[in-house]
Amino acid sequence: MALDELRTLITRHARAGVTSTPDGVHLALVEHPGEPEAATTGTVLAVVVQGAKRLALGDRVHDYRAGQYLVASLDLPVTGQFTEASPERPALGVGLTLRPSVVAELVLHPAARDLVAAGRGRAVPPGVAVSTAPPALLDAVLRLVRLLDRPRDLAVLGPMVEREILWLLLTGEQGATVRQLGLADSSHQHVGHAVRWLREHYAETVRVEDLAQLARMSPSAFHRAFRAVTAMSPIQFQKQIRLQAARVRLAVDPRDVAGAARAVGYESASQFSREYHRQFGAPPGSDAQRLRAAAAVEVTA
Repeated sequence: MALDELRTLITRHARAGVTSTPDGVHLALVEHPGEPEAATTGTVLAVVVQGAKRLALGDRVHDYRAGQYLVASLDLPVTGQFTEASPERPALGVGLTLRPSVVAELVLHPAARDLVAAGRGRAVPPGVAVSTAPPALLDAVLRLVRLLDRPRDLAVLGPMVEREILWLLLTGEQGATVRQLGLADSSHQHVGHAVRWLREHYAETVRVEDLAQLARMSPSAFHRAFRAVTAMSPIQFQKQIRLQAARVRLAVDPRDVAGAARAVGYESASQFSREYHRQFGAPPGSDAQRLRAAAAVEVTA
């Protein structure tokens, strides 16, 4: 079975945590469930090969396990954790960065014409979606991971297998989400303009009307599309980005809680502490000390 061979290959190639290659292949080997960690998705396909994982985006929670995959069409702030993992049976996964240029090339292929036409006028698909991986997709992923043992072949054959994987995704159950990556005028692309602005200017005060104008949408249409894609309102999204940025600052200097709050756009230190605690499960200073202690353990391990 494809999953059995993938387990063997990932165990051989992956170090503890996540191992990434220059070709956009990511291998995960995790021996403990751990606590939920804030992260960003990237534009990615992620297949669980062993164990199970949970990913929370706004008010949506996605649980997926061996034989299932997740796709993300925008770089979104999430909280994730492997929920089933042990030293004897670690959680294993394989991911592939989804390149918009390759998706666009496939979307423009005549064979995709009916897919694109069928998607017009339908509801905006979510930015993150989960499905069971069909055998053809698992087989293609397996052939891509096999190429890690043959670096010279990977340079030539890897892009071919990548195209096959993307085509199977485009024509599969979550094709609507993946197609958004390759459509220049898609709802995801419009929302993406606002997402990028919020990432680059998270500390600034912003009005939803201004974001809608940036996305070239009416305020009401923009708000609906933004929530459909991200499972959050624009203001909630900005708060997530602010808190993640503050966490990075506090990992460097856990004593300057007030300074971190101001730097990411909070005027009230008490509000910052409340929202930080709610997001990460501990007050800012305590959480930062825990992160530094965990990092020190990893360095000495």
